[in-house]
Amino acid sequence: MSWEHVLLDLDDHVATITLNRPERMNAFGGRMRQEIVAVLEQVATDPEVRVVVITGAGKAFCAGGDVNEFASGETQALEKEVSSERHAMCRAVLAINNMEKPVIASVNGVAAGGGCNLALACDIRIASDRARFGQVFTRRGVHPDWGGIYFLPRLVGYAKAAELIFSAEIIDAHEALSIGLVNRVVPHDDLPAATKECSTRIAHNAPIPVALAKRGLQNFGRWDLSHALDYEAYALELCMKSRDIVEGFASFLEKRDPVFQGK
Repeated sequence: MSWEHVLLDLDDHVATITLNRPERMNAFGGRMRQEIVAVLEQVATDPEVRVVVITGAGKAFCAGGDVNEFASGETQALEKEVSSERHAMCRAVLAINNMEKPVIASVNGVAAGGGCNLALACDIRIASDRARFGQVFTRRGVHPDWGGIYFLPRLVGYAKAAELIFSAEIIDAHEALSIGLVNRVVPHDDLPAATKECSTRIAHNAPIPVALAKRGLQNFGRWDLSHALDYEAYALELCMKSRDIVEGFASFLEKRDPVFQGK
């Protein structure tokens, strides 16, 4: 399946989704939001996909909503086509959060507004040293979307999240790293290789415990120690019933790399 504003590539169990409106800094326009939902839902159910990467074409990751469309009223007309139950942006964030596969944001340039929060919705963020991040909503007279008020304070704390949202300040990649907004900053030209190294390393591990760990980590702020230990026992019981645990121990004893099947 192909889309107008999104590209999809699958290699070595890693699905790379590229936001593809480089002439508009990959701003959400046309039916791009709906296409993002469609591609996320596709990779979430593809048994060949173990890790998902989201990046941008050209110089930007994503500049957020297309201001020209908002000003012209085109976005309002388009959003009437979205399911009445949820806007496409909500469905996209939930698709990232709910899928069992880790999602990596490979931030190659500016990530502003909804584009910034799309990156925050991912499990891991690797940034180019040319990347910039901005909660620029209040500068445009709008409220944060794409889950920003949920993800941002969990990453950087309430006070810093409040400062970034209230001020609409744009920060560079190194400041983003220092406050915990991203996992890693690499030289711009090294970003594809760093993203590939991270994604393939995860993809070659056993998919079942990775999926279970993602679900458990998402509850870190809600569970007490007793609940966490109960979940770990439940997850270990599921892993013990898998074929992959046999392969994991066999490969260790045989001093070779494991070949997991996700079964």
